[in-house]
Amino acid sequence: MPPWTKHLTMASSSSLFLIAVLLALVSWQATAYDPSPLQDFCVADMKSPVRVNGFPCKDPMAVNTEDFFNPAMLDQPRDTKNSKVGSNVTNINVINFPGLNTLGISLARIDYGPLGVNTPHIHPRATELLTVLEGTLYLGFVTSNPNRLFSRVVKKGDVFVFPKAMIHFQMNLAHDKPAAALSSLSSQNPGVISIANAVFGSNPPISDDVLATAFQVEKKLIDWLQSQFWENNHY
Repeated sequence: MPPWTKHLTMASSSSLFLIAVLLALVSWQATAYDPSPLQDFCVADMKSPVRVNGFPCKDPMAVNTEDFFNPAMLDQPRDTKNSKVGSNVTNINVINFPGLNTLGISLARIDYGPLGVNTPHIHPRATELLTVLEGTLYLGFVTSNPNRLFSRVVKKGDVFVFPKAMIHFQMNLAHDKPAAALSSLSSQNPGVISIANAVFGSNPPISDDVLATAFQVEKKLIDWLQSQFWENNHY
């Protein structure tokens, strides 16, 4: 074998190794939305004074079956009559289910009154997979600029996915019947930012000069919007 072929083989091996390392790093970044568990489980210790990205682990010897159970009663409809937007979101996440800590998953039941709306919002840390349990919904999401809308009507048994951090919404199309959906989210604590609440109901408020310019309306309209009570329907 000529000497130069040996160097070529070594160079090719090095290149393949480098490519493999880069692919592994890219793959890790693509999946690392939540801390990956380094043990079988890490039930959140909600009383610990330690502050980490997520929650510290409860002593494994103190963990029992009840840490992995939540009597959520998600088969029961929630009240929507007292909601100004006609919807009620029941979240099951690490805050009220410590056994989810580091597992990268959570759940929500969404109840809609007649013509009820789960108003435009985002989950900054999660993709959402929604299954319609009852009724017919109009739903969709909007991409980053130039803001393309993907929307459609879905019915009982249908499934729709909202990509991570995209603005999305749902509306019950029935005038006389409730609807319900169940959502799985790819984070133990997906978070929620309701768009109208964030823009017009922040504390302290955003300058009306900024919002009047952004929405191209008079400041008195912005002032009126900021004076309204902006309801949180995510419980």
